Order: sequence, then C-alpha cells, then structure tokens
Amino acid sequence: MIYTVTFNPSLDYIVSVEDFKTGTTNRTGSELILPGGKGLNVSMVLGNLGLENTALGFAAGFTGAEIVRRVEEMGVKADFIPVSGGISRINLKLKSIEGTEINGCGPVIGKDALEQLLEKLAVLGEGDVLVLAGSIPRSVPDDIYGEILRRLSGKAVLTVVDAERELLVKVLEYHPFLVKPNNHELGEIFGVELADREAVIPYAKRLQEMGAGNVLVSLAGEGAVLAAEDGNIYEAPAPKGKLINGVGAGDSMVAGFLAGWMRKKDYRHAFHMGMAAGSASAFSEFLATREEVMAVYRQLAD
Repeated sequence: MIYTVTFNPSLDYIVSVEDFKTGTTNRTGSELILPGGKGLNVSMVLGNLGLENTALGFAAGFTGAEIVRRVEEMGVKADFIPVSGGISRINLKLKSIEGTEINGCGPVIGKDALEQLLEKLAVLGEGDVLVLAGSIPRSVPDDIYGEILRRLSGKAVLTVVDAERELLVKVLEYHPFLVKPNNHELGEIFGVELADREAVIPYAKRLQEMGAGNVLVSLAGEGAVLAAEDGNIYEAPAPKGKLINGVGAGDSMVAGFLAGWMRKKDYRHAFHMGMAAGSASAFSEFLATREEVMAVYRQLAD
C-alpha cells in the first residue's frame, strides 16, 4: 500500500483579480476552493493514475473537516488524526499574479497526536511505500521526517521525501528511495544558484553521496534531472504546453515517478512519467487526469 503524510494540509482558495492594486479593495474575477498540501496532491494524482493509496495527516477545526470531506469526495482514502489546537490552514493563491500566495501557519499538533501518527506508521513493512511531503507546523520537531525514517529503517519500506532545507537533509542518512527538491531548494542546501539542468547535476549527485537513492530535481520551464540509483543521469527539457496553474506540479511529478517505477521498475520510464505528470498538471486547471498525463508522456517518449 502507498501512504502519504501531509502534516499541514490546507484549503487552497485560488482567485484571480484583474488589475490587482495594494491599498484598495480588489474583487475576484474567479474563485476556486480545493484541498491542498503536497502529500494530498501526491495522493490525488496517484489515484488519478489508478494507484490506490491512503492519505495520512492532521485535521483541525471546520477547515480540517472540509479538507477531509473534499479529499474523500475525490476518491482518496483519508485517515486523518483530529487535533484541537487551532484550525487547518487556508492558503490564498493569487492566480492572476504567478507565484503570489499567502499561506496559513497551521494548527498546533501536540505530542499525543504526533504519537498517534507514529503508531499508524509503525505497521508499515515490506512492499509498502511512504511519501513524506511538504512543510510542518511550528509545533512539530524539525527532525520529524528523519525520526519517521529512522523508525522504519530496516523494514524494507520504500520512502520518498519532498521537503526543503534541513527537513530534507536530516533524512538522508536513512537512505530514502527518492528525494525531490526543485532547483531553488537544491541550491539553498548548498548555498548556490542553480539555473539550468547542467548546473543541477553535480549537486544532485552530492545528495546521493549524502544518502539519497534517487534525486529528482524539477526546474519548472527548464525541465528536470534525475540522478538515478543505477548510476545514470536522465535529463530532459520541459514538454511543450501552456502554463495554466503551477500549483501541485512538483507533487504531481512525485506521483508520476512513483507510478512509473512501481509498474515497470525502469528509471527512464519513471522519469518520463514524473515529467509527464508534473507538466500535465501545470497545463491544467487542477491536478492532471490519467488521460492528460499520458498525452504528455507520448510527447516525451517520441
């Protein structure tokens, strides 16, 4: 079974505003409310690609209840732990100004709730896949991803981590199967700027030297690079298409890679499926369907 964990899920309020101005009242031209959070996005795309999975996480208040309702409505099994400290996040994403958003901080997750999650994860074993994705609330120790992988060490669980900075670095000693930074996140780890695929390659290899099995690096319009566990480097420019909504593209790449790997155990195929899923979501209003992913995949495979 595939499990995803989203410590800080959200309701994403996605709006467009014509001629946005600060210091005055602006009115929306369009509105959309969707469940968000990197792990949830991975779960939803995996479901679209036909892979059954369970989304784990925490839900607080009326927003938490609505997140669970919407996720289950989309066909994903949600096994969320209720918490009482605060409410699950509302993230405002201004669609008409690319990359502009205001994200909430999330609820307080106490030790008892955290222990409940660790107990759920303790039953994982050989054949299971665990995806840890996204930020964590301030109330959670910053080594929590590493602690989870430490507890699963030796249990033959395939682990995937999509996180930033120390949250990612602290898992490497436990040899995750896959990590997926973007070029900016990878550059932040090493204190450099990485603008193209060629520049990314040596730093992706350094993450492997630090313990990662496979390092998949997304570069938005520049494409992607995979430093694979078999010693090969796979890289490709971005597929052709019109960017409509970049939210969830990186998470879709993780889901596509996993789907490709689990079906064929072939790194090139997994890489192309990851690129196809990430791009297909970027070319769509919401997370990509299987038909949209395969249409882009055929472009890469030609």
